[in-house]
Amino acid sequence: MNNLFKKFNSPFSFIITSIVIILIAFISFLVINRWNSYSVNDERKIYFVDNISIAHRHVIERFNKLNKGKIKVEVINLSFEKFSTNERKELLARYLRSKNDKIDIFTADQIWAHRFARWAEPMDKYFTDDDKKTILKYALQSCIYKDQMVGVPFFTDIAVMYYRKDLLEKLPDYKALEMELNRSITWNDFIKLGERLKKHINNFYLFQADNYEGLMCSYIELLESQNKSLFVNDTVQLNSPESVRALKLLVDLVNKYKLSPKKVTEFKENGSYRYFILHNGLFVRAWPNFPRDYISEYGSEPKINNLVKVPLPHFKGYKPVAITGGWNLMISKYSKRKPEALEFVRFLMSEEAQKIMYEEGGYLPTNNLIYNDTSYIARHPNLLFFKNYMNSGVHRPYMVEYTRISDIITHYIQLAIKKEIGVKEALQKATDMINNERFYLN
Repeated sequence: MNNLFKKFNSPFSFIITSIVIILIAFISFLVINRWNSYSVNDERKIYFVDNISIAHRHVIERFNKLNKGKIKVEVINLSFEKFSTNERKELLARYLRSKNDKIDIFTADQIWAHRFARWAEPMDKYFTDDDKKTILKYALQSCIYKDQMVGVPFFTDIAVMYYRKDLLEKLPDYKALEMELNRSITWNDFIKLGERLKKHINNFYLFQADNYEGLMCSYIELLESQNKSLFVNDTVQLNSPESVRALKLLVDLVNKYKLSPKKVTEFKENGSYRYFILHNGLFVRAWPNFPRDYISEYGSEPKINNLVKVPLPHFKGYKPVAITGGWNLMISKYSKRKPEALEFVRFLMSEEAQKIMYEEGGYLPTNNLIYNDTSYIARHPNLLFFKNYMNSGVHRPYMVEYTRISDIITHYIQLAIKKEIGVKEALQKATDMINNERFYLN
């Protein structure tokens, strides 16, 4: 054990300690819940791990009602309030590695497919070609590993920007600005707008710059928006002019232009959203379901009712780009209730369940039939916006080592935003550590 911790010396040793503590708590929770859930009837209980929202609960209640006496879904809530994406990833990976059968179904970030394939039940035998045609093509792509389907898309995501219309429409040139924002404003013009409003708006633009996957999304987005990939022939490319420009923008938004507060380095999604609402932010980088998450808490306030979504800014001379995301459903290969788990997965993919998830939680459907339902789209025009906006989408690399590389890059990117290290030095140190292969979380 001592040798292991020596291998993970500063700045990463705290990650291991945190994961071990969380893992112990997680296993204890599972064991207690399994023991307390046994019943004498024939109802088969399956255990579903996810960030359980109100929409999730309504879908699960519907499934349990339809299958009363046969199948009952029990939840294990890995809330984003308590666990970051990275923590969920490591927690699930370490648990599944133990080959325990206490988890039946879990959700995985779409970039986890390659890493989690070893623990997932192959799905091709359960889904016909016609079944697959009902799934958004780019979402299904994230479930393929070595030409094998290892999961199914639950919901999809794409990064977007929201702004407070009630604040911005006070400007005399709001109508022209509104048109520019709807087309995607350039970063240069966005910064000029921020400098113009700096005296009146303290929190012009909020984004997520904690040391986690959300920061990686912003970085790759800026890189891809310059037609530059993170990898060339499986080799990471961090020292390119495009990479320097991408990181420099994130650093300058906070330190040079002061359009984003230094506090962004403490923010994951939920933290940035709350700060945006409570401190009268003007623009925020977000995901589509942001307003739905806060309607119950701040629904009566104009801060929520006046939110308007627009594409993210882009570099002049390039096309607008936004990172796609989303979460996939995987059945544990160690589950002893695979038929029941599959029934639940199929239900989650149904039009009924996907509509509940969208209407009550803002989760974008992955079922093509919903987007082709003209009467439904007419009642929910936001879906048409996102359907068209997906054409601007780019995804993060699908590769086994991605999560390890992402952990390294975000660590140094955050240090640069904090001004604890220079931009070029941060990118060089990240490159050295990736190539050195000393740091592993696998």
